[in-house]
Amino acid sequence: MKKFLITGVSGFVGQYFIDYLETNRIKAHVLGVDLAEHKSSRACSCVTQSFKRIDLLCGHEIERMLFEFQPDYVLHLASYSSVAFSWKEPVLSFQNNMNVFLNLVETIRRLGLKPRMLSVGSSEAYGNINQEHLPLVEEAPLDPVSPYAVARVSQELLSKVYAEAYGVDLIITRSFNHIGPGQKDIFVISSFAKQIAEIKKLGYGKGVLSTGDLRIVRDFLDVRDVVRAYYLLLTQGKKGRIYNVCSGKGHALQEVVDELACIAGVEITTKLNPAFVRPSDNRGIIGSYQRMYDELGWRPGISFQQSLKEILQYWEDLV
Repeated sequence: MKKFLITGVSGFVGQYFIDYLETNRIKAHVLGVDLAEHKSSRACSCVTQSFKRIDLLCGHEIERMLFEFQPDYVLHLASYSSVAFSWKEPVLSFQNNMNVFLNLVETIRRLGLKPRMLSVGSSEAYGNINQEHLPLVEEAPLDPVSPYAVARVSQELLSKVYAEAYGVDLIITRSFNHIGPGQKDIFVISSFAKQIAEIKKLGYGKGVLSTGDLRIVRDFLDVRDVVRAYYLLLTQGKKGRIYNVCSGKGHALQEVVDELACIAGVEITTKLNPAFVRPSDNRGIIGSYQRMYDELGWRPGISFQQSLKEILQYWEDLV
């Protein structure tokens, strides 16, 4: 039975990763760590779970936890993953991305532990890209344009240092936008779906949606495809290698609004909210998952339309 340490386990991706282990009956002992409380998922005879509330900025807490658990795999999800938040609180964003990662990987090195670690990065690292260069491959230059993106690039560069110079068994991702049922409404598609579900509930058949810039194009990938990719990377990825985790398709936010409105059967008018417009934003990001396919046989399995339907249904059940 392999031991998985999942940081940030109470977040959106952590629970889906545990569900993946359970659904596929992968024998595992999972230790989840987070500052927030975590509720274990459904019982499964092949997956045992435990939880510790730990501040990953506190070195001695990390050391004790790692020494006692001795993980085989580390899935590092703990982060402040909102670009919007990073513009409001750049110091906190950097500390809770870069510094948390550094504390964790340095403690692993210092203790002489030998887990395989997935350093989860972000497509925000690519920055503003000439559209002629899309879809993005891993060799594309990086040009971060937000505090969050700078933190993620710093984490990626340190990951390579620890892999190449210190010999830590690290695999690195540039993960594109995750979506799926249960995501917080601070993220764009979940926010749209929640607002449209509320409009539908009113029963008038139409309403106004508060949005940011709808011309922005993003590569959205269902979280269930994401965790399947993460498991493959942890178990089969190449040490020190960088992998895009993406859908390979781009969708303008206006298209997302139109599709959700069609699914809900309501008429939507959009209104620009200046609070949702960032000081600088990537105009369009679409990735290539060719490396994931060539080396691991991974490709997306859940369509964008299916994801939107399930996200909308999630919010309709809640509002």
